[in-house]
Amino acid sequence: MNRGAEVAFLAVAEELAKAGDDVTLIGSGPEIPGRPYRYVQVAAVPRERFERFPKVPALRGDTAWEDLTFSAGLLRAYRPEDFDVTVTCAYPFTNWALRRPVIGGHRPPHVFVTQNGDWPAYSDDAEYSFFGCEGLVCINPDYEKRNRSRYRCALIPNGVDTSRFRPGNRDRAAFDLELETPTVIMVSAMIPSKNVASGVDAVSRIPDARLVVAGDGPLRDQLRAQAERLMPGRYRQIQVSSERMPDLYRAADVFLHLSKDESFGNVYVEALACGLPVVAYDLPRTRWIVGDAGMLCPSEDSGELARVISTALNAGTDLSDRSVARASLFNWQEIARQYRTFFAQVVEAHPRRLA
Repeated sequence: MNRGAEVAFLAVAEELAKAGDDVTLIGSGPEIPGRPYRYVQVAAVPRERFERFPKVPALRGDTAWEDLTFSAGLLRAYRPEDFDVTVTCAYPFTNWALRRPVIGGHRPPHVFVTQNGDWPAYSDDAEYSFFGCEGLVCINPDYEKRNRSRYRCALIPNGVDTSRFRPGNRDRAAFDLELETPTVIMVSAMIPSKNVASGVDAVSRIPDARLVVAGDGPLRDQLRAQAERLMPGRYRQIQVSSERMPDLYRAADVFLHLSKDESFGNVYVEALACGLPVVAYDLPRTRWIVGDAGMLCPSEDSGELARVISTALNAGTDLSDRSVARASLFNWQEIARQYRTFFAQVVEAHPRRLA
């Protein structure tokens, strides 16, 4: 599926396969033609179907319910003896399926990637007490510091395909956007942790500025109603395929992302690679990603955030050049090389003797 964590797995799988490794990717989305890895499609019920389902231990939200349906098919499709190492970022059910005991055989070592947070690795409460892995990929320094005494860890950020995400011609007509209107874009799920409502409030304070939110989620109607009240006629909700995302970034003037507890945020480096000014809250993790290429707001005050966005709308080419240079540090080829090195270390440390 083309969501943040899944995009990272697709990219790493492709780069490893192009480098000569035998890679199998098991997922629930449609096959992408021309990819060099082997793809096995497993059915799953989309998380959107579970938005109103109860939240109980091990099934704490729509993503856990989706993971449960996926793991049922995974158990039928996955043959442990075929692999030297397994990798996921999903907990609990996919992690449990990949680490299940193998009677009369071996279980390959398992690497867990903290795309969705490090809570499974760090917490000992409830279902998290059953977490296990032979290697932990920490996608930010906070996670690595917190877990390095408990697991074999590697600090490896997410990346970006700089051959696709790069500066280019602005085609606003392709998205029905007026050419001269200052445009701020948020690429985000419409869930509370993404703080899209704060973005609506801030952009509404900038005369004539338009906010485009690319994404979907349970807050869609609430956000639309807020925008109609605060900035009528200056708000759009759209959904865009992954193939069109570079064009969407290039069609905007500023990228805005206000999540405060995101593990990494692929969208930061995608926007940077397209030369787009990035506005976000000034947090250590965000600063680690964007460096001096970001325009970080020191306050959650909507007026202060609007001021930073306005400054970004008037930024010159120097900021765009810094953004592109910063994104080059996160090229997927280099990120995949780091993954490959870590996988080799994990396999060497855990030969085929696990039951």
